[in-house]
Amino acid sequence: MNLGVIFISELVGTAMLVLLGCGVVANVALIRTKGNGGGFLMVNIGWGLAVFAGVIVSYASGAHLNPAVTLGLMTNYLAEGKADYVPGIPVDAASTLTYIGAQLLGAIIGAVFVWLAYKQHFDEEPEPANKLGVFSTGPAIRSYGWNFVTEVIGTFVLVFVILGFSYGGTPAELGAIPVAFLVIVIGTSLGGPTGYAINPARDLGPRIAHAFLPIKGKGSSDWGYSWIPVFGPIVGGVIAGIAALGLLPVVG
Repeated sequence: MNLGVIFISELVGTAMLVLLGCGVVANVALIRTKGNGGGFLMVNIGWGLAVFAGVIVSYASGAHLNPAVTLGLMTNYLAEGKADYVPGIPVDAASTLTYIGAQLLGAIIGAVFVWLAYKQHFDEEPEPANKLGVFSTGPAIRSYGWNFVTEVIGTFVLVFVILGFSYGGTPAELGAIPVAFLVIVIGTSLGGPTGYAINPARDLGPRIAHAFLPIKGKGSSDWGYSWIPVFGPIVGGVIAGIAALGLLPVVG
């Protein structure tokens, strides 16, 4: 195990996550697709299963796929005195940046493939907001403070429950299935206000792709909102990493 393996694992897993996750949004939002108008529940289920697929193909690195998860785990592991993310990969600045860099690049790559898969539908879609919505999240009611709070809460749930899995709260034999259900329930329960980014790479990477891809009539990439789905999840993840120390039992 080395940082090169970690980088490739996280890049491939996050690209798969974004390809299938943003792909389901494209299927629902863009004109003349087979899934057009499928609704938010279809998006929730699609994103949950996208996470499942991403985790399966990035098992070598521990399948973080999300800077908020990486930073939440880092906070928790350092406080607990755990030395490694996975055997042979220490919890330090170099490995943490490797995880996060791979996640961001993987998210950009996944978003590019979504555009390629739906190129004709992007060309025919008349609404710029629908095109941006395929790539990145936006609020139902724009209020930066409350949008930030929503992202903090949603990501806290994600990282806190993932840590619950690692503390022994779910049988290891279930693999990635519990994470898929977790992402679905976060979407159905907490996704309404902001579209539940709960992952800085998932939002920022595709937003960067939206900015540079030659998408017909794409409009703005809404950079004014872009800090919310980056910093909200980071704060939520770190708080979850700290809260887990006292609130989750250690099952040995």
